[in-house]
Amino acid sequence: MSQNKDTKTITRNRKALHNYFVDEEFEAGIVLLGSEVKSLRDARVQLTDAYARFENNELWLVSAHISPYPFATHENHEPERIRKLLMKRRELNRLRHKVESSGYTLIPLELYFSGNHVKVRLGLCRGKKLFDKRESVKKREAAREIARETREARRDWKN
Repeated sequence: MSQNKDTKTITRNRKALHNYFVDEEFEAGIVLLGSEVKSLRDARVQLTDAYARFENNELWLVSAHISPYPFATHENHEPERIRKLLMKRRELNRLRHKVESSGYTLIPLELYFSGNHVKVRLGLCRGKKLFDKRESVKKREAAREIARETREARRDWKN
């Protein structure tokens, strides 16, 4: 998904790309309380163990930790409450079918502001096995080595 000019990333779930293969990405709105939005503006959020699940034909974000806002009144929010995600019905039905039939998981990849609204970028993910993770590390290291060699070759060529 291409990010517009008026988007500001709050946090990314870097661990998700290590633990899962991301097949598709979706954008969803999220229902938040005022103190949660204030905490998000301070980037006091963790998506490490978070996931999305279906309940009663609705999509919910589970285990996303948004720290309580320190300057809120006595009506502060609970840090790990489940939060409703907002998507069009057609997209929800399609996602539900894929999650239930193909064994996919919905993982939040990124949380960002789009104008004044908070959006979640969800990934339709399959889990990686240990050998897949090792292969990813090998590819990343090989790409890094190639980039290093080309930089050195360019540097030698210029001199």
